[in-house]
Amino acid sequence: MTVKRTSSFVSRVIAISLLLIAVTTVSAQSRKEAIAEKSAKAEKDSVAFFRGVAVSADVVGLTQLAFSDYGQYEAALRINLKDRYFPVFELGYGTADADNPTTNLRYKTSAPYWRVGADFNIAKNKHDAYRVYAGARYAMTYYKFDVSGNGLKDPIWGDDITYNVKGMKANYHWMEAVFGVDAKIAGPFRLGWSVRYRRRIAHNDGKIGNTWYVPGYGKQGRSRLGGTFNIIFEI
Repeated sequence: MTVKRTSSFVSRVIAISLLLIAVTTVSAQSRKEAIAEKSAKAEKDSVAFFRGVAVSADVVGLTQLAFSDYGQYEAALRINLKDRYFPVFELGYGTADADNPTTNLRYKTSAPYWRVGADFNIAKNKHDAYRVYAGARYAMTYYKFDVSGNGLKDPIWGDDITYNVKGMKANYHWMEAVFGVDAKIAGPFRLGWSVRYRRRIAHNDGKIGNTWYVPGYGKQGRSRLGGTFNIIFEI
């Protein structure tokens, strides 16, 4: 009888001990998870809302000016909010001076343009030296253009005529979907590129049909895809 009671007592002690070990283990694990969650939250909250600004210049437009008869000068201001949200303002000056040997017409324009929008850092690690962006822009330009030509034939009488339009007013409004990447090179110096899909939303080409080149948008009738390669200084 005594042996039976002793065995029963030992069994209860073992059961209670195992239960205490299990409870202690679960409690310790819960504490670890709570500490880890609290630490992650503290790290997340420790990132300042305003993280700085960056100014950049586009190289693609300068290359177009150097090797073709149109292009643009373009700079941008970008604000960094929590390494996640990036409001952007882009300002440029587009210019074209082109001759069309087929039509014997010369097209000329120079005007500013601007874009405003935002990029979102979609990289998994928002605070990495590399960033991956998706964003959108609203863009517009108001410009004047000249079209002139010599040696043109009157379609009815066949006489030689001179075609000359000066200061025709026009405007263009469009949206852009943006995908881009940039990376830290050294200190505040970064390099990046973007691909853009453009979609016209409103326009006024004046009274003589589509303009050949739109500052900031490019040549009409060409691909809606465009791009930039940016030299960036971030502070």
